[in-house]
Amino acid sequence: MKPDANANDVDASAFWTEVERLTEAGELRRLSGVFARFVATLGTAACARSVPLQLAALVLSELEGRGHSCLLLDDLAADPAGLLGWADEDWKALARAAKPLPRGVKGWMTQLAACEQVWRVGDLDYDQPLVLDDSRLYLRRYWRDETLVATCVRARAQERRAVDIDQARTWLEALFGAQRAGESPDWQRIACAVALRGSFAVITGGPGTGKTYTVARLLALLFATAPDAERQRIALAAPTGKAAARLKQAIDKALGELAERVGGALPLRELTGRMGAARTLHSLLGARPDTRSFAHHRGNPLDVDVLIVDEASMVHLEMMASLLDALPEGSTLILLGDKDQLASVEAGAVLGDLCHDAQAGRYDAATLDYVRAASGEAIPDHYAGAGGPLAQQTVMLRHSRRFGGPIGKLALAVNAGDVDGAAAALRAPDAAGVLRWIDHAHQHHVIQLAVDGYRPYLELLRAGSGGTDGQGGHEDWVRAVLQRFEAFRVLCAVREGEWGVGGLNDAIEQRLAHAGLIARGDWYVGRPVMVTRNDYPTKTFNGDIGLALTDPARPGSLRVWFLEGDNVRSVLATRLRHVETAYAMTVHKSQGSEFAHTVLALPKEGGAVLARELVYTGITRASRQFTLTTPAPAVLGEAISRRTHRASGLRGMVER
Repeated sequence: MKPDANANDVDASAFWTEVERLTEAGELRRLSGVFARFVATLGTAACARSVPLQLAALVLSELEGRGHSCLLLDDLAADPAGLLGWADEDWKALARAAKPLPRGVKGWMTQLAACEQVWRVGDLDYDQPLVLDDSRLYLRRYWRDETLVATCVRARAQERRAVDIDQARTWLEALFGAQRAGESPDWQRIACAVALRGSFAVITGGPGTGKTYTVARLLALLFATAPDAERQRIALAAPTGKAAARLKQAIDKALGELAERVGGALPLRELTGRMGAARTLHSLLGARPDTRSFAHHRGNPLDVDVLIVDEASMVHLEMMASLLDALPEGSTLILLGDKDQLASVEAGAVLGDLCHDAQAGRYDAATLDYVRAASGEAIPDHYAGAGGPLAQQTVMLRHSRRFGGPIGKLALAVNAGDVDGAAAALRAPDAAGVLRWIDHAHQHHVIQLAVDGYRPYLELLRAGSGGTDGQGGHEDWVRAVLQRFEAFRVLCAVREGEWGVGGLNDAIEQRLAHAGLIARGDWYVGRPVMVTRNDYPTKTFNGDIGLALTDPARPGSLRVWFLEGDNVRSVLATRLRHVETAYAMTVHKSQGSEFAHTVLALPKEGGAVLARELVYTGITRASRQFTLTTPAPAVLGEAISRRTHRASGLRGMVER
């Protein structure tokens, strides 16, 4: 990885030697070094010899690969070892090799702004690859995406629509029931009132707080108050196929119950019957194979009046920019999600940035008055404040109806960073049968849990479809097999090693074969697979999980069946080119899913990956039973004590 002689002078040799050492040690992506050398070749000789520029480009590229949208020069001027997940000595060695470095943030800003490869916002733009916006350094496309998201969100959050207060209050009472004196404010009712008055709203809350319950009532409220309800074009979307199917299923169920409540006062079944299926964001926007572009954009906007996006914490910066760019003027966007869950694998933490202070509320006097008038709910004084337009359109649901037991107590303790409280919840006598902590676990503990957890679906599989008649009977049997499989899952924090997805999948597969529950091979009946790349011809998307089962119409061949809500569909196994075995999966890939029993396997060492958000997300995938396996008790405390921080300028841009 030697630099070109014409791109770096002799003084840079020590720097590149150190870069090579860190790359070989696995601390740096090779791509980061290549990018830094490429940036150096773009300027004149003086700029090309700027080792500080090469260092900044190197760190920026590395942080982008770890989910950050920019490099904060405050971190670069201090010590970014924590962000990079390095030992302090590694950063010090690299910094020494790059000396002399600028002094302080202002020194870095001055030196970078003088380089031809860097465009400082406000100067003449020559389409340079790096952008300096105040004290943040960006790759150009991430600056463009962040600016677009901030501009669109700010404009939409400021927009206010006329609301018939009496009509809104009447319908909210019809949809939620009469208010009960003395109870804490009904945040679900408040969320509906807030969303009704604008073209943008964020509804956040943990599992069981009723986000889809709330949005179903919001849809009914929008239908009831719109002058042209029969023409309202409603779209439902989510980042993954499974999350989209769950959203549609939950909305349909809630709207069915509401239709009985409101009766003939609102033809709810007819109105919602035209919504259609929930779709992935890729499908909604019209993704084009082998390209980053979409069919829908500002010049060809989506044909929607209201768009509801669930699991918004999984939506990365580039996707959110594409979505906002494709929304037509006058439409309404509602984002649903848990701000405390893991952010997307790709760069950005959009939902976390947008509702970072949702806990505090910060509602101004106009919002407090409007909410009281439209919903009858009085927001407590300690949620009042001088928040900006976005804060006025953000509501946090605070009461979990599903997670009030041991799993809920554990999730709350983890989310609060309470290591002792989490340990106490795991060991509480009343949590027996719901929570289990194997605190000195070995891999064989996880494997045995997997054999016990997956045995029910494999035994039903071995029993066969029996007396099922016709295609409908076969699909009923397939649905039952898939539902049993979906009741249990092993989740991992990492991909590699004996505690990672690869190691555990191999070990679980071997044990199941040894127990006679599967016939192991490249493809076999009962093999669970995860799609790892969007494949538009087969309509399968990254993160979809299915089971390989015998094709009754073609003996000897296998089809992979997918469960989408209550529906099942299949694809010939030979048509799926990008899949991997999925007895174990990463916590990231599990977002948008729920399992009756979830096993979370933490590794001995995971670096910055092992953080509070990962543990919280893993716990909240479990609906009835949660098992934690750690090789040593201290691993849990280390993970809970570490918070994920992603560098971003989105929050500040929105509030400008």
